[in-house]
Amino acid sequence: MRKAWVVLLAGLALILGGAYLASRIQTSGGIKVDDVRFAGADGVLMSGLLYTPKTATPDKPAPGILAVHGYINSRETQAGFAIEFARRGYVVLAMDQTGHGYSGGAAFSQGFGGPAGLSYLRSLPMVDKANIGLEGHSMGGWTVLAAAAAMPDAYKAIVLEGSSTGAPFAAEGSPTWPRNLGLVFSQYDEFSKIMWNVDRAKDVTSSEKLKAVFGTTKTIVPGQIYGQIANGTARRLSTPATTHPGDHFSPEAIGYSLDWFAKTLTGGTPLPANNQIWIWKEVGTGIGLIGFVLLLLGTFDVLLGLPVFAGLNRAAIGTHPVRDGGWWRRFWIMALVPIVTYFPAFMLVTLFMKPSSLLPQTISNQVLVWALINTAITLGLGLFDRRRAGQFDNRWGLSVLISLLTVGIGYAVVAATAKVFTTDLRFWVLALKPFSAAQLQIAPVYLVGLTVFFLVALKALHEQLAIRGDAPINRYVAAIGAMALGFALLLGLDYGVFFVTGSLPTRFDPLSTVVAMQFLPLMAMVAVISVFTWRRTHSYVPGALICALFVTWYLVAGTATQVV
Repeated sequence: MRKAWVVLLAGLALILGGAYLASRIQTSGGIKVDDVRFAGADGVLMSGLLYTPKTATPDKPAPGILAVHGYINSRETQAGFAIEFARRGYVVLAMDQTGHGYSGGAAFSQGFGGPAGLSYLRSLPMVDKANIGLEGHSMGGWTVLAAAAAMPDAYKAIVLEGSSTGAPFAAEGSPTWPRNLGLVFSQYDEFSKIMWNVDRAKDVTSSEKLKAVFGTTKTIVPGQIYGQIANGTARRLSTPATTHPGDHFSPEAIGYSLDWFAKTLTGGTPLPANNQIWIWKEVGTGIGLIGFVLLLLGTFDVLLGLPVFAGLNRAAIGTHPVRDGGWWRRFWIMALVPIVTYFPAFMLVTLFMKPSSLLPQTISNQVLVWALINTAITLGLGLFDRRRAGQFDNRWGLSVLISLLTVGIGYAVVAATAKVFTTDLRFWVLALKPFSAAQLQIAPVYLVGLTVFFLVALKALHEQLAIRGDAPINRYVAAIGAMALGFALLLGLDYGVFFVTGSLPTRFDPLSTVVAMQFLPLMAMVAVISVFTWRRTHSYVPGALICALFVTWYLVAGTATQVV
């Protein structure tokens, strides 16, 4: 029991310590960060984080910047940009697009919420309305372009990170619109074909579409300013050596945006573009995310020591005597089948399954269909063997109760952390945050399907791969390999080729390629939780239920809602 409390308290300490570090970084120099709500079109409630430097007052207004995340991200994803903008004296509104985070409406609606965000920023008394910048990543670029189109005289300069002008989601760009355009388009951007109609991101300098925006027929020179800042026709291309999602995590990409606004906006507190501290906020929230997993494990262990859960206490017994050829065959089937089915499942949903009031999140629908396909394959291959059901000590009632309590306590800590420190738990795009009321209402449908998947997958894991008398570390390594190694191989091969040739092998579906990055750490977490709980109960059920609750929470709270 003492060891259980140590793990629980260590997890809690990492969460609170990491959140404290993140809070200190985002408020450094007297910056105030407020969780704000404001009215959008048709009364839709919009959400944002407002960063206000201490130098910005109604008597001395400061430049303002509207910063917007991309698809299936949220306002916190822009923290690197927002922190550095605010450190330079800019008032920053990092907003949730419609249908994302805590903003209402449906994704893609109402100009993605861009006009509402710009209107709110301009309404603040400490903002200099003559010096407003717009910054957006990916679909966030289309959000700020919608704001620029709705209010063409309401901003002074714009930065598009991994984004573009033009159909179908933005107005066509020209040498005079949008005003003072800084384009940051990475050398390994997965969406080069969609954005600028070039097969390789490195060839964006030769894009005919981009040349038309820059007002030239020649190859565009990165770093060179085209047009004039004074009359709003300035254009500059910057090409950091990173990927599309890497823009959020690249000092180079963030530095280019800082430099562009330093050139095009008046006011603020000048700092060199390479003077950046935002990475320590990511370190803090990343530590907190690790702490959350420890908190779940420690909480489960502490609860298991209570008399009410005494019936769950069983030492796990492995099924197989040795790792023979059959063991390795089953291991590789478990590792590789999920990646073989990954793109077909996601494309199946894209082509044939539209969001509905019952299942309103496209990415969540894709994950759900993928999970159910893999459930059927596991059953079909006989990896889930009903004849061996007696090898587990399943106590369903106690398992449900301890799982709900374990995840419920974890949720309470995350919600309290968000309230006190105004931050979520995240590392890069892997993020955990409290539900909105709307997200909580739709979660149960996804929970049902994911519960079925984890019950089947984790029973098969322990039934087919557990070795009698195996060392704990071997069990954890084997489980992580079975659950996550396939995604490591897929991403390693995909991006290895991409970085060498500039051409992404899975460019037929770049969005799903980027989403796959989250599967690697997420499935590793699932493996750890599952082995930890199985070793203490000789049952796959508690771990499966905890993972279903955790992954449903992670998925639904972090995915765009497209139908309301």
